[in-house]
Amino acid sequence: MIDFNSSDLFKLKSVDHDKARDDFHRFLIDGEEIFAVFKTFRDQVVFTNKRVIAANVQGITGSKVDYTSIPYSKIQTFSIETSGSLDLDCEIQLYISSVGKVGFEISGSFDIVGFNKMLSEFVLS
Repeated sequence: MIDFNSSDLFKLKSVDHDKARDDFHRFLIDGEEIFAVFKTFRDQVVFTNKRVIAANVQGITGSKVDYTSIPYSKIQTFSIETSGSLDLDCEIQLYISSVGKVGFEISGSFDIVGFNKMLSEFVLS
C-alpha cells in the first residue's frame, strides 16, 4: 500500500508507460504527460510533468482505489540515491510540505540520473 502519511520506503519497479493504469489518464489535465511509471504488486505511481499521482488499490477485489496527487509545487526538497555494485536498487526521496518525507525504492535497472534531471526541471520551474 502506498501511504503518503507514513515515512515508509515503497519498493517499486519501473514499467513502460503503456503499463500505466488506464484510469490515470482520466486525471490528466491539458498539457500533462506521464514520464515515469512505477508499480508494486497492485499499486502504481506515475510521475507527470505536473505532479506525482499514486493509485492505492484497496480491498480483496481491487475495485476500490485511493488516488493521491502531489503537485511539484508542494515538494520542498528531493534527493536520489544511485545503485551500487552490491545494492542494485536506487532511491527517490521527496520532502513534501505538510506531509513529510516519502521514499521510493526502485528495483531493477533504472536511469535515476536522467530521472533526476527531469524531476529537477519540473520541481524547480
